Amino acid sequence: MAAVMVSSAGGLLAMLNEPQPSLKHHALTHLNNLVDRFWPEISTSVPIIESLYEDEEFDLHQRQLAALLVSKVFYYLGELNDSLSYALGAGPQFDVSEDTDYVHTLLAKAIDEYASLRSKAVESNDMVDIDPRLEAIVERMLEKCITDGKYQQAMGIAIECRRLDKLEEAITKSDNVQGTLSYCINVSHSFVNRREYRHEVLTLLVKVYQQLPSPDYLSICQCLMFLDEPQGVASILEKLLRSESKDDALLALQIAFDLVENEHQAFLLSVRDRLPAPKTRPVETVQAIEITDAPNENPSGDVQMADGAPAPAPAPAPTPTIVHETDPVDATYAERLTKIKGILSGETSIQLTLQFLYSHNKSDLLILKTIKQSVEMRNSVCHSATIYANAIMHAGTTVDTFLRENLDWLSRATNWAKFSATAGLGVIHRGHLQQGRSLMAPYLPQGGAGGGGSPYSEGGALYALGLIHANHGEGIKQFLRDSLRSTNVEVIQHGACLGLGLSALGTADEEIYDDVKSVLYTDSAVAGEAAGISMGLLLVGTATEKASEMLAYAHETQHEKIIRGLALGIALTVYGREEGADTLIEQMTRDQDPIIRYGGMYALALAYSGTANNKAIRQLLHFAVSDVSDDVRRTAVLALGFVLYSDPEQTPRIVSLLSESYNPHVRYGAALAVGISCAGTGLSEAISLLEPLTSDVVDFVRQGALIAMAMVMVQISEASDSRVGTFRRQLEKIILDKHEDTMSKMGAILASGILDAGGRNVTIRLLSKTKHDKVTAVIGLAVFSQFWYWYPLIYFISLAFSPTAFIGLNYDLKVPKFEFMSHAKPSLFEYPKPTTVPTANTAAKLPTAVLSTSVKAKARAKKDAEQKANAEKASVSESGSGKGKEATEKEGDSMQVDSTATVEKKAAEPEAAFEILVNPARVVPAQEKYIKLLEDSRYVPVKLAPSGFVLLKDLREHEPEVLSLTDAPTSTASPATGAAAATQGTTASAMAVDDEPQPPQAFEYAT
Repeated sequence: MAAVMVSSAGGLLAMLNEPQPSLKHHALTHLNNLVDRFWPEISTSVPIIESLYEDEEFDLHQRQLAALLVSKVFYYLGELNDSLSYALGAGPQFDVSEDTDYVHTLLAKAIDEYASLRSKAVESNDMVDIDPRLEAIVERMLEKCITDGKYQQAMGIAIECRRLDKLEEAITKSDNVQGTLSYCINVSHSFVNRREYRHEVLTLLVKVYQQLPSPDYLSICQCLMFLDEPQGVASILEKLLRSESKDDALLALQIAFDLVENEHQAFLLSVRDRLPAPKTRPVETVQAIEITDAPNENPSGDVQMADGAPAPAPAPAPTPTIVHETDPVDATYAERLTKIKGILSGETSIQLTLQFLYSHNKSDLLILKTIKQSVEMRNSVCHSATIYANAIMHAGTTVDTFLRENLDWLSRATNWAKFSATAGLGVIHRGHLQQGRSLMAPYLPQGGAGGGGSPYSEGGALYALGLIHANHGEGIKQFLRDSLRSTNVEVIQHGACLGLGLSALGTADEEIYDDVKSVLYTDSAVAGEAAGISMGLLLVGTATEKASEMLAYAHETQHEKIIRGLALGIALTVYGREEGADTLIEQMTRDQDPIIRYGGMYALALAYSGTANNKAIRQLLHFAVSDVSDDVRRTAVLALGFVLYSDPEQTPRIVSLLSESYNPHVRYGAALAVGISCAGTGLSEAISLLEPLTSDVVDFVRQGALIAMAMVMVQISEASDSRVGTFRRQLEKIILDKHEDTMSKMGAILASGILDAGGRNVTIRLLSKTKHDKVTAVIGLAVFSQFWYWYPLIYFISLAFSPTAFIGLNYDLKVPKFEFMSHAKPSLFEYPKPTTVPTANTAAKLPTAVLSTSVKAKARAKKDAEQKANAEKASVSESGSGKGKEATEKEGDSMQVDSTATVEKKAAEPEAAFEILVNPARVVPAQEKYIKLLEDSRYVPVKLAPSGFVLLKDLREHEPEVLSLTDAPTSTASPATGAAAATQGTTASAMAVDDEPQPPQAFEYAT
């Protein structure tokens, strides 16, 4: 009890001066227990305690106790450096397992100190002396975490302290190695700032993965892709394809689809080319020809053609013919190889996406019709904006009904507007790799035949071919090169350069680079701008020496357009290089020319894209508030969107003050930064920040805010956020308002297109499901944001579109019909309701008028509605399908009848809590967490994924399969080319959109 009643440490402190060691030991022990209460008193005697610690004749255990006591006193005095220094001297007396604030604080301090010393040693390649006592404390901490089963904590400390040996130990000793590994991959992407160190961590993870009894090949291949090791991926895929198990082959196909989602063309082609061909063996009989004729996979098709004719008459064949036939053991491998090569080249996913977007197209032509009617013909900006909106609205659907129905109106486009109108076909038919060239044939340059076509539509057609083949240009590159070489017309050169850059994205093809460079050196402003961007597209992420060559030419030329094209091009070359780009960024951001500093902002944005790197954010914020050029300030703020898209919640917070800046350029940048980083998220904070900017006093700020708002709201339904409906009405009001200025009107028209992009079946996504950057999407948005200077670049936004679809595929890469569940109310994720005919006439849009009419009119309406409800019930019972019921309900809504009968009906039938979807189905990002497979389903996915391409294992292979998608839609869609197909009035694509003439039937029925 006496110890509890102690009111002063004076007596114990006096003992420290006693000659007997035992008394000193007693005093130190008790002072250590009382220090948290009496540290002010003890602090007066620190010199005495320090002298005990330094007295080498004193017992080691007691010296360590003295060091611990001094450390605690310094901790309470707030001197953490001194405290840590003495804690190190305390050795084992400093107990890392003690659960006190003192220990927690000093451990954090020790880890930070150790981590910074280790980082300095690695980065400078110098030997940095690290106190072995500090290392011992960190190691004790790591050992404790591993012993206590706190593996995630141990991994965090090991990664921070660059102790890969301890990281490996923590992973291998954990009870769930697979889960720990996937956690570690996330940590390395989110928190490891230096690219080189991240590579080391991922290399270690791949090594650990491969030692597992059943390796997770999906994760290994994602790591190898990040490490840029195509050979490693090819070896894994070959191993899985050669396996006897069908499940392994399905896994290989799933890996290929997952890699394609990251859109790294050069890497994918490298993997494809490294997959070994099936072994063949020479066979000496003519019958062998018949054998080789059977399998489709034999690549030597022309040999079959040549030998096919004499095959039926084997008699007059005196000498045996040697033919190479696939080894039977390799026949299965050959068949699987053909499939995986089709996936890696991107053709399979593009074809399936095309079919999905075509068959599920729900774009609303009435919106476009309204825009077209309200736009004055004299206003060429709004005329062009309507053409852009149409292309974006129908991106990838192959539906060009609007263009064919308005050929006279379209033909009024002249010069660059004609270029844009033609290029828009490339967005509409994006991915139509087989028919792309024939679709654009009426507009393409006629090879010196003097066809007399407009150079603007010819240039636009070459740009369109690039958009159709974006990131998959193997089949079109040569044609575009020939077109570029055979012309001196700068408009055609402009289109060909953009087309080449798009189709050869990131391939660093030397020959194409030389062709484009020769155009740049002609010093033509129009062609040179496109050449600069094209060179950047070609060299995306290569961090090549050619960037300094481009920079040198940017200093030589007098043309602003060329400097701007090159500035963006140079930025594209350092995409994803992080600290590897610092030298070039430093060079660009210190340049006297504001256009090159502007390029430096893009270089910062793209080098650190998706990293949320603090250093990059600090630099951008510095330029946003201090640069003398408005262009540079605007771009610096906009660039924050690219750095932060992996952590979208941060962006509104970081740019909120900038969005209230006195400078309209900074406000515009803040709007687009939020649009880019929060695209497709529907984030409430983002919408709240953008709302006041949509009614800003400056026209171009309103334009940027409207476009950004549409990017944030794409695929968000009115049921999940009522502000979506408000925004749609605001857009309509701006478009219909005759007194609204051109800039805002253009923004509203483009925003209408983006809201309903890709037939209402795509979103803007910059990260793949495995949290890798989608290269093409990021590059697409970067070049799109350049539309401030050059409107035709608006089409680059189509590169960022990602279909919101679940597409399940069987072993044959066909789409079987099966059902799965979305465990949420259908209204939360349904398509927006189609607009009704009298959209342009505001008077007709007032259903509330029913409420203010007389009682007599109400009674009549009620009677009519009851009759109608009875008729509907009858039709529902006849059809017997939920779909029919939904259609009639929608028609009831479009009639806008306010009656008790319909209210009663709705009350009697509350909305279902779930919805059954049929493969392939539209699954929007917010819906993904509600997707569940039915328990008795015939198909099981190879990996659980709520959307995207999912390979399915068939549990009942003996039963016949029903397929959902066939090749029909794309073949019927192929004739749908703008002016060239004007004579074919009703093609299938027109029918697809014109499903909407149902409201008229309802009106007839009511009368």
